Amino acid sequence: MARLARVWVSFCLWISRKTKPAPHPLPSAVRAPDTANLPCIAVSMGDPGGIGPEVLCAALRGGAAEGARVVIYGPGRALGRHEWPVVHDLADIDQGEPVVVCQLGDDDGQPFDHDSTARGGAISHTQVLHAIDATKLAEGHPARAHAICTGPISKAAWVAAGHGEHLGHTELLAERLGASRHAMAFVSPNLLVALVTAHIPLREVASAVTAERVGEVIELAAGLCRNLGIERPRVAVAGLNPHAGEGGALGTEDDAVILPAVQASRAKGIDATGPLPGDTVFRDARRPGGKFDIVVAMYHDQALAPLKLVAFDSAVNITLGLGVPRTSPDHGTAFGIAGRGVADAGSMAAALRLAVRLATKRATSPT
Repeated sequence: MARLARVWVSFCLWISRKTKPAPHPLPSAVRAPDTANLPCIAVSMGDPGGIGPEVLCAALRGGAAEGARVVIYGPGRALGRHEWPVVHDLADIDQGEPVVVCQLGDDDGQPFDHDSTARGGAISHTQVLHAIDATKLAEGHPARAHAICTGPISKAAWVAAGHGEHLGHTELLAERLGASRHAMAFVSPNLLVALVTAHIPLREVASAVTAERVGEVIELAAGLCRNLGIERPRVAVAGLNPHAGEGGALGTEDDAVILPAVQASRAKGIDATGPLPGDTVFRDARRPGGKFDIVVAMYHDQALAPLKLVAFDSAVNITLGLGVPRTSPDHGTAFGIAGRGVADAGSMAAALRLAVRLATKRATSPT
C-alpha cells in the first residue's frame, strides 16, 4: 500500500510539471534596460582616503546614475565592500554591466590614509587622466565615455605627488581636452553661477578680469542655461568692487572692463545685465522665480559663499567649454569624516544625475 501511494504521488508531480503553464515574459516596462546602448559616464573616484569612494557608492546604490552605464576608475578596494565587477583592462569591460570598476595598474594592498598624502595624490591624479582618455576612445568602444564625473581630490596631495602644475580638475581637464575657452560653473536647484576667475589669489583677481574674459564666460554661462533647457537665458553679471564700483568712486574696473563686456554680449543677442552689486545680485537670481537665470561672478568666493549657503548638499561643479560634460560634487575630500559612513552623498548624487542628463543629450544630438 505504501509503495502504491509513492507511485501515485510521483505520478501527480509528473502531471503538474507537464501541465504547468510556461512563464510569461516580463512586460517591457519592467525588463532590465539594454545597458549596452546607454551613454557611458567615466567616474574618477577621487582621493582614495577621502569621502569620494563612499559617497560614490551611496549615490550609485541610490540610483543616481540610472539611464547610463558607469565605469569607475580607481582601486576597487577603496570602495569597500561592493557588488560591481572589477576589471584590469579596458577591453574586459562588459557593456551589459551597468557599473564596472576599472582598476588600471597595481594595488599595493596598503591602507589608504585619511589625509593628504603623495600616494593618494598620485592615485587620484591618474584616475582623472584615465577618465579623460576614455572620452577620446572610438565610438563603440566599451569604455567610450560621453561625460566625466570626478570625485573630490586634495590639491595638497597632487602637489605632494609632483602634480602641482595644475591647480585642480578644471585646469587639468582644459589642458588635456584642448579647451581654449573654459570656465568653472555650479548648478543647483536654488542658484546657477559661473566664474570669471577661480583658483587664483585674491590679489591677482583684478588684473585677471579682462573684458575678453568676462565676455567669454557670459557666452559660456548662456550656453549652459540652454543645455539645461532655458531657451532665453537671463545672465546677471556681478561687479568686481563694492556697489559695482559706485560710478568709479570705489574702483574703475566695473565701468572700464565689465560694462563693455556686457554691452558686447548684448550686441551678440545675449540677455546680459550688469555690472550689478555683488551683495544683492545672488538674491535676485535665486531659483525659482528669480529675475535672472545665472550669475557670472568675478572670483571664487564671490560665487561660492552664497551658493553653499543655499545649496551646500545639492550643488554640482561643472566645467564649461570642454566639449564633453564634466561634473563633480561641490565639496572636498573631508578627510576628517572619511570612512565613518556619515558623509552626505547628496552632492555626488546630483553630480551623477547631471552627468547622465548632459551625456544623454550629447549622445543623442546630431554631430
